[in-house]
Amino acid sequence: MLANRVVMITGASKGLGKALALAFAKSGAKLAIVARGAEKLAAVKKELEQSGAEVLAMTGDMANPRDVERFVATTEAAFGHIDVLINNASVFGPSPAPYLLDYPEEDFMEVLRINTINPFLVTRRVIAGMLARGKGSVINVTSEAGRVGYAGWGAYGISKFALEGLTQTWADEVDGTGVRVNAVDPGEMDTEMHALAVPDCDYELADPEDVVEVFLYLASDQSGHVNGRRFEAQSFAREGRES
Repeated sequence: MLANRVVMITGASKGLGKALALAFAKSGAKLAIVARGAEKLAAVKKELEQSGAEVLAMTGDMANPRDVERFVATTEAAFGHIDVLINNASVFGPSPAPYLLDYPEEDFMEVLRINTINPFLVTRRVIAGMLARGKGSVINVTSEAGRVGYAGWGAYGISKFALEGLTQTWADEVDGTGVRVNAVDPGEMDTEMHALAVPDCDYELADPEDVVEVFLYLASDQSGHVNGRRFEAQSFAREGRES
């Protein structure tokens, strides 16, 4: 279904990003993965290559325009083009998150830099090639905290509100071009980030591997008509894909 499709994933060294990389590799995709942590990224690259996938891995800060250009240009040189971009890289910020009245300015700006500026810069660079080819899928990883404001979720929730708006604006701008931009809320998962967000969690969480199906769908031609939508990954996995 996705054989030889070129899939770019940010924040691919752990959690959902790693699970997505493994799922796309299993589907036959070629992978371009990036993260800030070199050691964990190298381990993921090795695991993907052992599964038979063709992988380009690079460390970098995707909120830095020069790192974005280096990563995207290297991917285009290696694979020719990019079919799918998954903007997954994200940080939670201070944990436990202080209320906004006490939120450190530097931390607030850093969360928005990584969670909002990052996907803007990467999408802007990648989508030009997609538009030229008349085809492509951008998938932004959002959160329930991007729809409802929760005390104690600080800059993270606010950054996801911005990402939801970014998704809708991109989708409207590219409507009818063959390029589509959608958002996926993976729900609460057993990840390092969730442990930071909810340190005293006492309920069952989904594994990242359980929420990948909707991403595979949005990367495929089966969803070629889908643009500007928001999906809840865990509901999608339970109920099946929507028309």
